[in-house]
Amino acid sequence: MKSVFSFASACLLVLSGNAWAEKVGEVDTVFKLLGANHKIVIEAFDDPKVEGVSCHLSRAKTGGIKGSLGLAEDSSDASIACRQVGPIRFKEAFDEGEQVFNQRTSLLFKTMQVVRFYDRKRNTLVYLVYSDKVIEGSPKNSISTVPIQNWQPAPIPVMPQH
Repeated sequence: MKSVFSFASACLLVLSGNAWAEKVGEVDTVFKLLGANHKIVIEAFDDPKVEGVSCHLSRAKTGGIKGSLGLAEDSSDASIACRQVGPIRFKEAFDEGEQVFNQRTSLLFKTMQVVRFYDRKRNTLVYLVYSDKVIEGSPKNSISTVPIQNWQPAPIPVMPQH
């Protein structure tokens, strides 16, 4: 019974999402005669509970016929960079290791997830990206840290007139 519950939970997790990613760009890595090329996709999202923090993800996207039909399983290769982009304000309390973002990377069984931690001693937010499967996950991962600092907008430079 527990495995049926875990499977159902995983399917619901795959179909739901926390933050929405915006596509920033992509590059082709392998030419495919039929279907889309293999790519590296760059996406951005804002932390839904921490105003003033944005993250950028780069991830592999499988092409070919299966990839074009949404049937391919993307690799677990991903990288993340998160930065303070404005004054940081906590919209609501959050749990350690709380999921901030997820994206389906296969038809049903694999997701890429971003979770958030707070390093109280260093007053720093830590974001971890990794992939998991219903049966077996991947040890491939990447982290990014955001030290919480007072936000002072940079002065606008005065451009010389010609």
